[in-house]
Amino acid sequence: MCPASRGERPTFLSVLSWPERTAVAKALRTETIGGLALLAAAVVALVWANSPWSDGYEAARNFHFGIPALGLDLSVGHWTSDGLLTLFFLVAGIELKRELVVGQLRSPAAAALPVVAAACGMAVPAAVYVATVAAGDGSSEGWAVPMATDIAFALAVLAVLSTHLPSALRAFLLTLAVVDDLGAILVIALFFTSDLNLPALAGAVAGLVVFYLLQRFRVRGWWWYVPLGIAIWALTYNGGIHATVAGVAMGLVLRTTRDREAPGRKAETASPGERSEHLLRPLSAGIAVPLFALFAAGVGISLSGLGEVFTRPEPLGVVLGLVVGKTVGIFVGTYLTARFTRARLNPDLTWADVLALAMLAGIGFTVSLLIGELAFPDPADAQHIKTAVLVGSLLAAALAAVLLKRRDRIYRRLWEAENVDANADDIPDIYQRDVTGDADGNVTGDADGRDGGA
Repeated sequence: MCPASRGERPTFLSVLSWPERTAVAKALRTETIGGLALLAAAVVALVWANSPWSDGYEAARNFHFGIPALGLDLSVGHWTSDGLLTLFFLVAGIELKRELVVGQLRSPAAAALPVVAAACGMAVPAAVYVATVAAGDGSSEGWAVPMATDIAFALAVLAVLSTHLPSALRAFLLTLAVVDDLGAILVIALFFTSDLNLPALAGAVAGLVVFYLLQRFRVRGWWWYVPLGIAIWALTYNGGIHATVAGVAMGLVLRTTRDREAPGRKAETASPGERSEHLLRPLSAGIAVPLFALFAAGVGISLSGLGEVFTRPEPLGVVLGLVVGKTVGIFVGTYLTARFTRARLNPDLTWADVLALAMLAGIGFTVSLLIGELAFPDPADAQHIKTAVLVGSLLAAALAAVLLKRRDRIYRRLWEAENVDANADDIPDIYQRDVTGDADGNVTGDADGRDGGA
């Protein structure tokens, strides 16, 4: 959303600034490829778990290895959820820090829409779940399961549909997911902790302080950060807090602004956060998340099991939370916030586009599966919840696909207009109309009155 000139109403879902669009495009490109790998892993898990070799799937998922003396003798399933997903949340922490410092969330006015939309997109699904289980005398333990949005899965759906969604809509979806991830990790930290081990947690906090000091004094070298990061992760796990919290914490500590040239200090071409994200995002999207899906999404599918999704209150609450709660929460939150802030919608788009995006955000999958495992430790209950997550995510994807494909001709026209590059210099012409930039490459204005806001 662009900051408005004096007396001018801000525009919601307007063209992104060039630096913001470049950063968003890099993130989405990797997440889209990772999303396709995620879909493939989920399909393999479902086929394997429902094949004659399902016993082999269970044996592989439950195989234990590690270092028992350090409290790290875990099953393969736990290594993927407590270990590999830490990379996912580390990248999410870096992305959130970037958004807070140099992205859409740096300005309270610009942050209002995505933050309120994400908050409503978490609160309403939880309320829908609680209302559903209350009506059916079910358990409210899974209230947090339908709160999450899986950006990789959502982007994979867009890739399969071959849509030409404008960059502003994609950026809004990404920002929603980033804020959503922060909400999910706070829920995990506050509501899904085991008995706390205070000495271990004190050690994790001390490790984070050392991590911060290394950043503060510009210490470089992976040999400092990798062992320290592993130690922080292990101490957090043994401290009784879900280990993925350590990933977000380290991501938020990493510096995301580049040093300028100064006496005794060289100018940086990339900040530590940018370098880390460049290295870790492919590992997160292409390896960590698909492996988690491989060992989390393998549920036995039967007609009776699918029937129970719609007859038992807990799984039905998950489905309704993802499909109805997410859509209503994000759309209503966005609409009311836009009206309250007097923001006008980009005239090239309609509120139906926001509705489709809100429905697409109902794809929970990765984090929903994780929270489902934490909320329902009993394997039988977890099976029903996982099935509900799969059904709800697929329903949300299908409904969003119908809405998006109806508008694809308009999206294609907007996308082509955004990418016209008549002088073939790899910078679209819309960013070269009397554009000026500062030393960091931030756009400060152009002939259309855009000043670099998102």
